[in-house]
Amino acid sequence: MQKEISKEGSIGVFDSGIGGVTVLREIIKILPNENYIYYSDSKNNPYGDKTKQEIIKRCEEVFSYLLEKNCKAIVIACNTASAIAVNTLREKYKDIPIIAIEPAYKMVHDYAYDGETLVMATKGTIESERFNLLYNKYNNHKTKLIECVGLADRIEEGNEKKIKEYLEKNLKEYKGKVENVVLGCTHYPLIQEEIGQVLGENVRFFNGANRLAVHLKEVLLEKDLISKSNEKGKIDFCDSSEKKEKEERFYKFLKGEK
Repeated sequence: MQKEISKEGSIGVFDSGIGGVTVLREIIKILPNENYIYYSDSKNNPYGDKTKQEIIKRCEEVFSYLLEKNCKAIVIACNTASAIAVNTLREKYKDIPIIAIEPAYKMVHDYAYDGETLVMATKGTIESERFNLLYNKYNNHKTKLIECVGLADRIEEGNEKKIKEYLEKNLKEYKGKVENVVLGCTHYPLIQEEIGQVLGENVRFFNGANRLAVHLKEVLLEKDLISKSNEKGKIDFCDSSEKKEKEERFYKFLKGEK
């Protein structure tokens, strides 16, 4: 039986690793008095090269964990999980608000339509039906899609040398040729500066974190689930690998540190 949802419950934020911290940071700016449970599934990272069935199964397991913790809403802060599993999850968990990140390609259409555009995302996201519907609807016909296989892994690992080598190898052909860059994985904003150094300082970056945060607040208001607390909320971190360094890096990134 579905538990009654309480406005004093936590908001669950879920990603395949610690990259979703870039989404949580934006949410906290808008909803500072909420409590959060962040679930990093780095033991099963990356999601981008898993099958649809594997991703859905893992998402259902994480959702079950977060609901046991009495979460009143769940944010999918992983583009791959959102693209592949969100429809199934919303069908299965009809009583819980589910807010899903997606690549900010529509923002290019709205604000920079005429610019040469590069969409950086995982293989799973780019090949998903959900992303292709978005892409075909807002295609500016000046867009290149790049499957950044292994990039989220390197960011998760935190090896700056490997990240730099990867970017120089995979992005050099786009240097000086793109004006807009869609960061289609929540890990990528953590290395936005490094991406800019390769592509050129004048590129404009787009990611969907801020819009997701605004939408989350709208949904919580509509369902009367905003916390009544006047105090700053707490943030609990859980990582499936149980590695201490993941937690340390998460809180460092949460503070905006490198």
